[in-house]
Amino acid sequence: MLDKIGGFFLKLGVHPNTVTILGLVGNFIGAGCLAFGHITIGGIVVLLCGPLDALDGAIARLRGDSSTFGAFVDSVTDRYSELIILCGLLVHFLLINDALSCAVVYLAAAGSVLVSYVKARAESLNYTAKVGILTRVERYLVLAPLLVVNQPVIAVWIIAILANFTALQRIWFVRKQAYDQISSQK
Repeated sequence: MLDKIGGFFLKLGVHPNTVTILGLVGNFIGAGCLAFGHITIGGIVVLLCGPLDALDGAIARLRGDSSTFGAFVDSVTDRYSELIILCGLLVHFLLINDALSCAVVYLAAAGSVLVSYVKARAESLNYTAKVGILTRVERYLVLAPLLVVNQPVIAVWIIAILANFTALQRIWFVRKQAYDQISSQK
């Protein structure tokens, strides 16, 4: 189904990076809604922007576009999208004087960034790190629906705990590879 939708946009001449940027803009709008307490509306916007991430990849694949720059743009905008959504929640919690939830949003953002960073750094050192219970897709599947049902506190707690756990899982996974590599060289 995604290929059919992607094919339609490809026929219209839509570039994959355009779809990527459109998703980022949509998430900025969703974050603005969240910041001003319109949690359900913001959640719906975030929920609607999620499929754009899959659509840009489908369009690129159908174009035969394996641009490393396109992949880079997609990866960076994914991080920005996630962080801007969490920033919207941070502003919301600041405005309602919920200091604990502000701290939890910080932990969620830190964990989310670390999950991605650990994987990227591991890959730069020729290790793999595609493990963990709360990767970006799972974080989206936790965050968007819980925002739609107006449960932002539950969403950020789950992400704060499980994203940091996932980062640690990846660190341990890379550590094991490094030790296995050292052992095999002896």
